[in-house]
Amino acid sequence: MKRRLFDPTTGGERGIVTDADASTINDAVRKGRRAAAIWASFAPRERADRLLRLADRILDHCDEYVVLECAGTGKPTEQARGEIEQSADLFRFYAQAARSQTGPASGSFVDGYESWVRFEPVGIVGAILPWNYPMLMAAWRCAPALAAGNSVLVKPAESTPDSATLLAEHAAELLGPHVFDVVTGGRETGRLLCESDVDLLAFTGSARAGREVAKAAGTRHVSLELGGNGPVVVFPDAPHDTFERLADATIYNAGQNCAAPARVIAVRCADQVAQKLREALGRKVAGRDFGPLNNPDQLNRYDSLVTGGAGRRAWFGTVDDQAKAGGGYYRPVAVIEGVRQDDPVVTEEIFAPVLTVQEASSTAEAIALANDVPQALAASVWTTSIGAALAVARQLIAGEVWVNCHLVQSAELPHGGRRASGSGVDLSVLALAEYQRPKTVTARVELE
Repeated sequence: MKRRLFDPTTGGERGIVTDADASTINDAVRKGRRAAAIWASFAPRERADRLLRLADRILDHCDEYVVLECAGTGKPTEQARGEIEQSADLFRFYAQAARSQTGPASGSFVDGYESWVRFEPVGIVGAILPWNYPMLMAAWRCAPALAAGNSVLVKPAESTPDSATLLAEHAAELLGPHVFDVVTGGRETGRLLCESDVDLLAFTGSARAGREVAKAAGTRHVSLELGGNGPVVVFPDAPHDTFERLADATIYNAGQNCAAPARVIAVRCADQVAQKLREALGRKVAGRDFGPLNNPDQLNRYDSLVTGGAGRRAWFGTVDDQAKAGGGYYRPVAVIEGVRQDDPVVTEEIFAPVLTVQEASSTAEAIALANDVPQALAASVWTTSIGAALAVARQLIAGEVWVNCHLVQSAELPHGGRRASGSGVDLSVLALAEYQRPKTVTARVELE
């Protein structure tokens, strides 16, 4: 099946890609399994050297990757460039992490026996990636999997196969044939990959699709990052730059970020907070300061969730006139007040530059509102009282909490969800364990 690709900045067609069928996927799995045996046999130093060369190749071709990344996402060029550089850094980080990881103790735990633990790769990893960060999510998932000694078969999002395809070409040359392969396509291709003979499924995407992946996996291990709906707890003594920083985080990647701020919960100061957010976001223009939504489905989701709703008060920013005339998938920033806790705009992930504002009469109520949604990925707290901030951070149900900042991430720090946001770990040395299994070996040393 042929699939048309579209440019989010214009809505026009930009190319055609072929959906992989069952035969193509099964053949890729067989090749990947043979490649995994060779790749896993390399010493960590050899794998690290090859991954470092791949990182260098990414940077050498940074301009080419940027063009491909922008083609499918509409990202501003400098944002895409930063994400390509971060991707190369992740390959470098995991190249070194695989050589220095530590594990459970080894030694004599039973008289007459010696025991030790081997960490072994799972084999071949099937990775299904989202469209919001095509290259960066490829690095988040694949760098630790490769460093741990696995081969990887990647299915990029149907609308953004470009950068992953180029990465596969570079990986074939530098890592070896079929250590990193790509199959393109939509939901059916993803389903076929899940049903194929891969050893582990790594998925980043919606909660609904994640449940389907987990069901298809059966007894195989899955690593799931299933989106967020980030609460932002703001106290009256929030730092003076709170709202400008929140505005920047809200428009980053047009809000299409699982860890983006989404639900602002103001402790006894909702009216003032909403006003300051409108002022800060009013300076952010779609098509000038941030890019478009990715596809028509995202436009429809924005329109259906943001418009309407009894008792709501909605404020919208602006779209650049030239961008609007170009026919792209642009939508303005929005601030929505007067929402109920059960409103879909609160309980669902919008994945767009939208903030809701709710009033909390106390810190306890703010924490209750923050935790009262299915998702639990990321959150932030804003106050000049560090003691109060840390107390709230301890009580928020989330895999990542920021204090007086938002979207500050590094390769060294783990990122993962709870509840409906998934069960896996990305980033940090902890991610290596997602793609390895411990094997305990015990030997009798006192022979008769």
